[in-house]
Amino acid sequence: MTGRKDPQRTHCRMSRQGTRLAVAAILLLAAQGPVQAAASKNVRPEVGQPLQGAQKALQAKNYAEAKNGIAKAESVGKLTPYESYLIARLKASTAIGLGDYRSALAAYEQVVNSPELAAEEKVQTLDSYVKLAYTAKDYARAATAIQMYRAAGGNNAQTLGLYAQSLYLAGRYKEAADELTRQIAALEQARQRPTDTQLQLLASCALKQNDMNAYRAALEKVVLYTPKASYWIDLIVRTAAKPGFSPKLDLDLYRLRKATGTMEQAGDYMDAAQLALQAGYPNEAKAFIDEGYRRQLLGAGADAERQQRLRTLIDRKLAEDKATLAEGEKAAAAQASGDPLIATGFNLVTHGQAERGLALMQQGIKKGGLKAADQAKLHLGYAQLLAGRKDLAERTLATVKGSDGSADLARLWTIKIRSGQPV
Repeated sequence: MTGRKDPQRTHCRMSRQGTRLAVAAILLLAAQGPVQAAASKNVRPEVGQPLQGAQKALQAKNYAEAKNGIAKAESVGKLTPYESYLIARLKASTAIGLGDYRSALAAYEQVVNSPELAAEEKVQTLDSYVKLAYTAKDYARAATAIQMYRAAGGNNAQTLGLYAQSLYLAGRYKEAADELTRQIAALEQARQRPTDTQLQLLASCALKQNDMNAYRAALEKVVLYTPKASYWIDLIVRTAAKPGFSPKLDLDLYRLRKATGTMEQAGDYMDAAQLALQAGYPNEAKAFIDEGYRRQLLGAGADAERQQRLRTLIDRKLAEDKATLAEGEKAAAAQASGDPLIATGFNLVTHGQAERGLALMQQGIKKGGLKAADQAKLHLGYAQLLAGRKDLAERTLATVKGSDGSADLARLWTIKIRSGQPV
């Protein structure tokens, strides 16, 4: 996605975030005093005494001594389930203190799967297990741990939020995309904004699977909430590249690009102005060419003279057009097809005669006999936008169903409206 944050940097940041999340929670096993509780479980003295020493060493951050105490207890042999459970808890904390995450995870897995783990401690212990697995970059284990956490009743948003990231970083892109889609839908249902991380990951999941349809759909979500020009141009270009997209919609593409601030080259403005002129809309052509000059993309360099000639031609055509607007309306009404009425009406809208122009366009659609009915409705929706009738435009655009690209453009215009940015 053009202009999108580097996924690898995003994921490195996630990993650092996971480390910070883990630090406060992971060492709680030692602090909970497992050995003091041992009396009710009849821990043998030859096991309990070295474990008490290991626990004191842990609290003093003397991890090497703690490791020795645990090993001594473990060497007793024929451990009861509860003794094994206590050893696993202290092993996990000791391994974390030593930075040995692999050993810590193995010990943690014993703890969370032990029937000796108290029900009231399970959610918190699983929370720590999740964060440890994520910090250790064992993302497949982290994803599984989050499922266990959720099933146990865990509801910490920060912990649950690591699920899609863990799936993604484990290479399980389809599952990650499904989870992200569910999360985003739930947020939208609650009228909340998805996070940039969720949106970026959804797009990245599609790219990882080489699913361009899913990528375009993800981009549509991205531009809705983050309507940057760099995101918009990526979406527009990919939409126009879809099989079956009609070249007759090239002018419509330029209209959308102008509205989204993605006209960046002199050639963009020249091509757009010429297409508008050929379509019979000299005032629209003037709007394109004037913006190009205003942005200083036109009027200088080797092509300045050619650009000025086009500007002069547009001014001449515009003067002629203004003089024949009334005649054009009468001629259009006399035609069997509604297409001339639609073209005439659109032209009137570009001249600021919105009420009359929109009425003619609607009359033309009702008259029928159209070469491309969905393109006609797309143009009506755009004209309604130009006239400031956003609600009406959105309703019209929702009726565009063409497979020639018109429905795609109608959907992008709807997103543009809903993004809240001016059209």
